[in-house]
Amino acid sequence: MKPLKHLPAWKALEQHFKSMRSFDMRAAFREDASRFDQLSLRCGNLLLDYSKNRVTTETIQHLMQLARESELEAMRNAMFTGERINFTEQRAVLHTALRAPVRPPLVVEGVDVEHEISKVLKRMQRFVESVHNGNWRGHTGKPIRNVVNIGIGGSDLGPAMACHALDHYAVESVRVYFVSNLDPAHLAGTLAQLDPETTLFIVASKTFTTLETLANANSAKAWLLAALRAPGAVAQHFVALSTNAQAVEAFGIDPENMFIFWDWVGGRYSLWSAIGLSIALQIGWGNFQALLAGAHAMDTHFREAPLEANMPVILGMLGIWYANFWGTDTYGIFPYDQRLRLLVPFLQQLDMESNGKNVNRANKRVNYNTGPIVWGAPGTNGQHAFFELVHQGTRLIPTDFLMAAVNPTPLADQHEWLLANCMAQTEALLKGKSRAVIEAELIAQGMSREEARALAPHKVFPGNRPSNTLLYQKLDPHTLGMLIALYEHKVFVQGMIWQINSFDQWGVELGKQLAPPIRAALSSVRVIGEHDGSTLGLIADIRRRRGLST
Repeated sequence: MKPLKHLPAWKALEQHFKSMRSFDMRAAFREDASRFDQLSLRCGNLLLDYSKNRVTTETIQHLMQLARESELEAMRNAMFTGERINFTEQRAVLHTALRAPVRPPLVVEGVDVEHEISKVLKRMQRFVESVHNGNWRGHTGKPIRNVVNIGIGGSDLGPAMACHALDHYAVESVRVYFVSNLDPAHLAGTLAQLDPETTLFIVASKTFTTLETLANANSAKAWLLAALRAPGAVAQHFVALSTNAQAVEAFGIDPENMFIFWDWVGGRYSLWSAIGLSIALQIGWGNFQALLAGAHAMDTHFREAPLEANMPVILGMLGIWYANFWGTDTYGIFPYDQRLRLLVPFLQQLDMESNGKNVNRANKRVNYNTGPIVWGAPGTNGQHAFFELVHQGTRLIPTDFLMAAVNPTPLADQHEWLLANCMAQTEALLKGKSRAVIEAELIAQGMSREEARALAPHKVFPGNRPSNTLLYQKLDPHTLGMLIALYEHKVFVQGMIWQINSFDQWGVELGKQLAPPIRAALSSVRVIGEHDGSTLGLIADIRRRRGLST
């Protein structure tokens, strides 16, 4: 593997960037009436407008050449065919197989993938339908009305995001809740709303050893048993999404009610697997299948479309352009769709846990930026919170704006205003507003020339700031599936260019290892383990506040 910065396409981009430093998008639009047509593309009902970027068609050609020299196409094929591209854990990466309606014969690590996926999906379908039709009942014979998904990370963020996004497709008989935080307030606040006789808990943990998940699950179990006073009630009120049958059974869950998934399903890519059980319970099996079908449509596009007309590739390579040549550190995502309010937290894990790496596939430290800091919020809330930084701050922040042409919840003309605000923000980022124009406006409003000159600099919008716009017809299960898969593949593209492993997450392990001795030291009569002076000081102060000896 040739180092990234030694590739001819990288060097060509470095030279090209020198000529692009003064590039003005406003002039580019004035000079080329076809810019939007050349720099936009469609996949199904998704439209990606990337014409408001500091790029030319030549830039795109250079970026696509970098993708080819990085062997992106070969790595993409390796992922789809089950090669162990997660090389630090010796695992395949096959979340795409979970959503393929017709699965080609594929054996990975001795597992007949097609057969195993079909078997789990059929069991999930039977379970979902039994809850919805009232055949699955709680210990006292009442039907299930509330479902609590207990998980963390990928076992929470993906399903929670999808359920909130598709709440307008929710079945009437069941309401789904999510608990993830170790803070007892999260679980207690949820349980306070529920009736134990009609509540089902989904414990989502691949190993069934995750600290946060097991702590919440055990507390939920105690709450249930205190109310129903029957140890056997656990079997009717708990199911597991796991691979550890022994631990599941020891908890009190019937192994028949354990839904498995596999090592080649990474946590942040797991909502398509049994981890998506809560989604199916909320929106129904048919809509869950539509979600899978939307993701598969994007998979097909990503696998088959030429690089120059490939939506995930375009988004990914634009990110490379800004992070590695313009020196940007952050990336803003602004869905003008309230139902996508949890999309940003989901994408934060997807992107930052995947590409927050500093060692490449040759086991060497990289000498360039990798994963960006991902942030954002739904519009129009963001306009009244942090858009000042995006418009007038000193940092260049590439942004994505998402909007639906049709809103299933029309109220007067509010959706028209929502769309107008979204497009106005991208236009304002592009156009900006000059000091001369602002001074003239202030003088026309009656301000003296001297006052106008003093105030005008504070009102200047530099403009020429990049954004992408993703437009879709409406937020339905198929469209959501496409959007999620689009960002999954965008992250994959960038990881392959940066020559890192996007599918492990060793960075979360050290804190987990350090937590148990600190936990013990908080209540022990002696300090357990070796700690730095700051941590020792904090432990001592907590013990003092609790009336314990120090």
